[in-house]
Amino acid sequence: MFTKLVVMIMSLVVMLSTTFGLNTTVPAEDAAEVKNVIIMIGDGMGFNHLYSTQREYGVELAMFTRTEYHGEAKTRSASSPVTDSAAGATALATGHRTMNGFVGVYPTDPLSVIANPASITDVAMKYGKSTGIVTSDSIMGATPAGFSAHVQDRDMAEEIFAQQVVTDIDLIWGAVAGEVTESAAKANGKEYVTTLSEVQALEYGQKSIGQFNCDTMWKGTDNGDNPTLSELATEAIELLNEDEDGFFLMIEGAHIDKRSHSQDGDGAMKAVMEFDKAISHVIDFAEKDGNTLVIITADHETGSVTKQKDGSYKWTTGSHSGVNVPLFVYGCDSFIEEGEAISNIEIPEKAVAYMTNNEQYFPCSVAYLEEK
Repeated sequence: MFTKLVVMIMSLVVMLSTTFGLNTTVPAEDAAEVKNVIIMIGDGMGFNHLYSTQREYGVELAMFTRTEYHGEAKTRSASSPVTDSAAGATALATGHRTMNGFVGVYPTDPLSVIANPASITDVAMKYGKSTGIVTSDSIMGATPAGFSAHVQDRDMAEEIFAQQVVTDIDLIWGAVAGEVTESAAKANGKEYVTTLSEVQALEYGQKSIGQFNCDTMWKGTDNGDNPTLSELATEAIELLNEDEDGFFLMIEGAHIDKRSHSQDGDGAMKAVMEFDKAISHVIDFAEKDGNTLVIITADHETGSVTKQKDGSYKWTTGSHSGVNVPLFVYGCDSFIEEGEAISNIEIPEKAVAYMTNNEQYFPCSVAYLEEK
C-alpha cells in the first residue's frame, strides 16, 4: 500500500511538471507553414550504418542528399544510458523518458494508475488530423506501440493490439503477426488489408489494419502484390493527405535493428537501402506539398558498427549502444541548426509545436489532452 502511494505521488509530480506550459515554442512564420508531420525512424540506425551502406552500394543516400539539415539525437532511457526500442519510442512519441521495456507510460506509473503520457499521435487526432503508423515490424513492435499504446511491458503483444484496434488512428500497417486478426479488425470497424492492391482500394475515411509479407517489406524486393515499405509509405501519404486539416504519420524501418542484432551487416545495409527509398518517396511528396515537416532519426544504435583500417565497417556486437544517432530534417529552417545535437525528447516537443502552431501544451498527459 505504501509503495503504491509513493508511485502515485511521484507520478503526479511528473505529470504536473510537464502538463502546464508549452515546453517548446517555434518561430510563428515557420509553424504556420507546417500542416503535416512525418517522423521516420530507422530502428537501430547509427551513422556508421549509413556510411557503410554508401560505401558498399556506391550510392549517396537520400537522407543525406535530399534533407536540408543534418544533426544528431542524444539517446538514453530513464533507467540506463543505453535505451531499448520501447523507451526510445516512448521518448520520440511523447517527449518523456521512461524505463527500458516500458511503452508509452510514465517511469513512475507503469501500471497507468494515474495517467499516461500523450503521444504526438494523440495530439494530432485532438487537432482533427488524420494519423497513420507504418512499420516493417509487427504493429505490436516496440516502436509502433510507442505511438499507439500504453503498457508496462513491450512483450504484451495482445494488450498492445487490443488498444490499437480500438483507437481512432486511421491506418496501422505492419508485418504479419499472429495476434492481429481480421475478425478483431472488422469487429472494431477497421478494414483488414494484406496486399498492395487491397491497400490501393482503400478510400479516404476507411480506417484500416494491415498485415503484409515481412521479407518483401524490409528487403524492398518485387514480390507481386506484396508491398514494400516504400510502397506503403507512398500509399499511406496518399490516403492521409485527403484530410484538409493535415496528418501525422510515423514510418519505421525495423530491420536495420533486427539484422544488426544478429551482426548481419549485409542484411542491415539492405534494410537501410529500402528505408532510404521510403525517405525518397516521402520527400518527393514534401517537395510538392510545401507544408510538410519530415523528421528522420533513430531510437538508438545497434551493433556498435565500427570503421576498420581498410575503410570497411564491422558489426562488433549484437547489442545496442549509447552513441548519438542521425537526425535529418526537411521542410523547416528552424527545427535544428546544421550539426546540432539535441535530446530525442525534444523531437516530439518541437514537432507538436510546429504541427499546432504553438497552441498545444506538450508533453502532457492523455487525461489533460482530453480535457482541452
